[in-house]
Amino acid sequence: MNDTKQKLSPTSIFLHWIVAVTIIGLLALGIYMEENEAYQFYDLHKSIGALIFLVIIARVIWRIKQGWPEPASDYKKIEHLMSKVVHYVLLIGSVIIPMSGLMMSWGGGHELAVFGLEVWGPNHDPASPEETMVRSDAIGGLGHQLHGLISNIVIAAIVLHVVGAFKHHIVDKDSTLKRMLGKS
Repeated sequence: MNDTKQKLSPTSIFLHWIVAVTIIGLLALGIYMEENEAYQFYDLHKSIGALIFLVIIARVIWRIKQGWPEPASDYKKIEHLMSKVVHYVLLIGSVIIPMSGLMMSWGGGHELAVFGLEVWGPNHDPASPEETMVRSDAIGGLGHQLHGLISNIVIAAIVLHVVGAFKHHIVDKDSTLKRMLGKS
């Protein structure tokens, strides 16, 4: 089933909500880990991030195939532009965040194990096998910078997205939010 002006397909709705809830959860966990030096959650954060990256790629392919949903109502030009910008930021940001996390991990010489299943191992220091060695300062550093910067931009976009959804529902009284909930 394809998206229409009146109704989004179950696939669009599922992909939207699974990515949204997971990204918001990972952003919250990432902030907690960073502020509290809670290293015990890094494996969980990386495992969920790596798995959701696969779903995000599926979502991007689906969105390209479907195109953008038509607006549920007529809006001012500035609202339409803001909506497009926020949606692109969210879609592109949802790709860059996990990709940059993987870059940071790989470049830093760390392993990636998805719930215990090793995707790549750590880069052990031959002189001190219990320590890891950086694989690439450039890749790890770029990943680190992007991960933080894009996460902050996506948080701002999420706030705008949620405010916009409630504005459509409460002020405009249109079907935008109902459509995203599969109710219209």
